[in-house]
Amino acid sequence: MSTTLDDMVVRELSGRVSGPVLVPGDPGYDAARRVHNGLVDRRPAVIVRCHGAGDVVAALGAARRAGMEVSVRGGGHNVAGRAVTDGGVMIDLAEMRRVTVDAAARTATAQGGATWAELNDAAGAHGLAVTGGAVSTTGIAGLTLGGGLGWLMGRHGLAADSLLGVELVTAAGDVLQVDAASHPDLFWALRGGGGNFGVATALTYRLHPLESVTGGLVAHPLDAAPGLLRFYREAVSGAPDDLTVFAGLVHAPDGSGAKLAAMVMCHAGDPETADRDLAPFLAYGSPAAVQVGRMPYPVMNTLLDGGFPDGAYNYWLSGFTRGLPDALIDAMVERFATVPSPMSSILIEHFHGAVTRVPAGATAVPHREPGWNLVLPSVWTDPAAHERNIAWTRETYAAATPHLTGRRWLSYLGDDQAGDAVRAAYGPNHARLRAVKRRYDPYNVFHLNHNITP
Repeated sequence: MSTTLDDMVVRELSGRVSGPVLVPGDPGYDAARRVHNGLVDRRPAVIVRCHGAGDVVAALGAARRAGMEVSVRGGGHNVAGRAVTDGGVMIDLAEMRRVTVDAAARTATAQGGATWAELNDAAGAHGLAVTGGAVSTTGIAGLTLGGGLGWLMGRHGLAADSLLGVELVTAAGDVLQVDAASHPDLFWALRGGGGNFGVATALTYRLHPLESVTGGLVAHPLDAAPGLLRFYREAVSGAPDDLTVFAGLVHAPDGSGAKLAAMVMCHAGDPETADRDLAPFLAYGSPAAVQVGRMPYPVMNTLLDGGFPDGAYNYWLSGFTRGLPDALIDAMVERFATVPSPMSSILIEHFHGAVTRVPAGATAVPHREPGWNLVLPSVWTDPAAHERNIAWTRETYAAATPHLTGRRWLSYLGDDQAGDAVRAAYGPNHARLRAVKRRYDPYNVFHLNHNITP
């Protein structure tokens, strides 16, 4: 029966979509079903490699008539791997990567399969920028629909805060041009509600003048970590909007496996102001390495790429903290001493400035309080080490839990985190999101996500 349905979908779509329709055994099928997280190994019955909104409409219609599950792949970077259905129809936007910039209007429109590297480069060619992912290979759609934190959020807020409109294919197969005027409730929900409401085939952003930043890494030996993290806690208090500094416990990028305490910083102001604001961070202690300088903004967004290679195994946990008390800092240092992978880290992301001046109900992203998000991005390459790395991440999260608020960042939720974790990500906006979900996807066609049940 399943084979009959698969064949029916392929026959219906053949000649109707401009991109290839792939089934198991076809050339390119295995490459198309792979996503960033190597733990994800699912096999769609049909992969539709879309080239435009019309292809998405056709794929959705065929899946609906066949009664098959639907998944949507944008950049394929999300740690949960929900982009890939097992045995259903995967709507693949990976070949929809066009980015157009209107320099006069200071806007950019990017198709749903584009990455931040592509959007950053296109905008940067005109001396413009928007808050984007701290890893440039991340897809623009998933990151923005989840809120979109990044180096410019102190100055310009989240990616979702600069979103002007979305071309969206709904569960009913309608192609909507969604913005604050045309569909205000849906536009509100798309800015932080994830992939619950349709397929975002194009996103339009407000851009901001910015050519270069001062940024980079300052790394200290691990034995300096307790003091460094206490210094960091005080140094970023009252930080200007132009300055974003994340901190954490990491491994040296040279492959030696050496453990380090580090600060990664980005200053979006003029060089003289940047030098003044960064001086305390550069002068502290006896760093093992200082790599901070002036660079184009798109380059800043590539500095962490090497730590998150495609195909590596990923298991992440995260939560917003109750400040950075000494007990949490000490727990981080203690747990990092036992980390099993030389690619894993413990990171602290600072929320301040413009991102915290948006009311919690203005968009679907409720996390607008000044403070920190603790992230445990466990990454490894040994297929025999899954249990050990996942156990370490869970145990480390448990050690940090007394110092966490219970609030969660949507894009960091893993495949095994649902229920209370999803509600914690949507917070007080969950009830309103459910109402929008009931209107636009009452049968929960788009459920392979951190789901809002209608």
